[in-house]
Amino acid sequence: MKKYIETIKNLFVVILITSVVASCTKDLNIVPEDDQTVLSDAFFGSEDAYLEVLAGVYANFSLTGVDGPGSSNIEGLDAGTSQYGRVLLYLQTLSADQMIWSYENDPGTREIQRNLWTAQNPLIVGMFSRAMVTVSFANNFLRETTTEKLDARKVSDATRTNIVTFRAEARLLRAMAYYHMMDLFGKAPMVLETDPTVKFFPPQASRAELFTFIESELNAIEGDLAAPRTNNHGRADKAVAWTILAKMYLNANVYIGEDKNTECLTYTKKIISSGFSLADDYAHLFMADNNTNSATKEIIFPLISDGLITQNYGPTTVIINGQVGSLEENGAALGVGAGGWGGALRVRKQFVQLFDGGIFANDSRNTIISGTRDIEISDISDKDQGFVIEKYSNATSTGSFGSDQTFVDTDFPLFRLADVYLMYAEAHVRGGAGGSDSDMEAYVNSLRTRANNPQNNLTAADITLDFILDERARELHWEAHRRQDLIRFGKFTGGNYNWTWKGNASNGIALPATMDVYPIPASSLASNPNLTQNEGY
Repeated sequence: MKKYIETIKNLFVVILITSVVASCTKDLNIVPEDDQTVLSDAFFGSEDAYLEVLAGVYANFSLTGVDGPGSSNIEGLDAGTSQYGRVLLYLQTLSADQMIWSYENDPGTREIQRNLWTAQNPLIVGMFSRAMVTVSFANNFLRETTTEKLDARKVSDATRTNIVTFRAEARLLRAMAYYHMMDLFGKAPMVLETDPTVKFFPPQASRAELFTFIESELNAIEGDLAAPRTNNHGRADKAVAWTILAKMYLNANVYIGEDKNTECLTYTKKIISSGFSLADDYAHLFMADNNTNSATKEIIFPLISDGLITQNYGPTTVIINGQVGSLEENGAALGVGAGGWGGALRVRKQFVQLFDGGIFANDSRNTIISGTRDIEISDISDKDQGFVIEKYSNATSTGSFGSDQTFVDTDFPLFRLADVYLMYAEAHVRGGAGGSDSDMEAYVNSLRTRANNPQNNLTAADITLDFILDERARELHWEAHRRQDLIRFGKFTGGNYNWTWKGNASNGIALPATMDVYPIPASSLASNPNLTQNEGY
């Protein structure tokens, strides 16, 4: 059985979320469902409490409330529209050309997958709010671990040494939440631990200001983070900070109008040389024991899922139950109910076509099931149209299954080495200094070899930008990257590339460039006069 954090052996982490929310959401204008009192000094009578409070910051990436998987500690948002990994997956993947959701009466999904969203969309509200709750939790931890408070509580030197690392992790998680805000919304309310907790309207930070803040934070804390691959499962280390920086630099032309491919190469090389290696089997990365099988060599940072302790409607529970086909009823092999969620998820034609050709017939990344299905999806509500896939599983690499047949044990691999290899390749092809053709070829071909693809002797001439974009889709589909990738390549908005149901047209139509960012939620605008709406909304 998987624990959320190895040192937390009970559900205290869940209770903690509610109490922490109350102490710091007023400065974000987010109202908790259960307004508990602020954590008291008595709570910190045990020095173990500091790790437990840090666990609450991490837990916000998996949990939504204290009363089971369907509960939410944010007023007005249910668990399905505010679980961090799930809404991140929807905004990055469901909005693009890889995934489609059958049940369009589910709040917000129709508008996201047809690119019709507005500032009232509950999934957009959920992402904005959940990211800012992470900021809030991190700020609360930092407020409770100042030198003055530690002195007053007579905290031991040994615990103070650990708290240095804990504070760095809290700042990293806050920076990661702001990274997602920068990418998805282009702006965010900026709140630090030194700001007032009441009667305070956070100022708005622009994309450039967020970029500078995140970059400076991650550089400042690097020396205090654990070395790569030395922290407990599910906790951040230096490599997580480096990965966020590498992804920021790769997308810097989008974010700040500057080329930072050289910086991207610098950080990808740091990650590659820090002890990670590819999982032995591609499938291991997406199985119920990906916290213990060969995937641990490759996954840089996961979002934790546990069928018993951290039950939630997160990305892997949604994907695994959703990818059970309406015709196939293949859930038993995936470790969930035989019928799963009745054909909730399918793939769009354009994704299927990336695996056309003989070299992909036995590629282990090609888990597409066609059967008697039609590749076209003319009616989204018809679950029998469109192909399905079996990328994720609640089965283990040793032949057993997860601890529950609905809520899966499969962690979501937010960052992993294969992505870093492909970032290296792209930054090198885009002209970044410090890379080499031979290293790029070795990294890309290692992915092909691991996938049992016979075309695993590619040369630098083969590895073009178009190839990289397609290979990223083949390697990283349904991992919350696709929207960002298409934007970076100039193919998300506009009409250079259309896909099934893009812009609410069955064959796809152009989108305005303003849709490269999501709108600021109307509720957030109403509660904070310092926020302004993005252009076009």
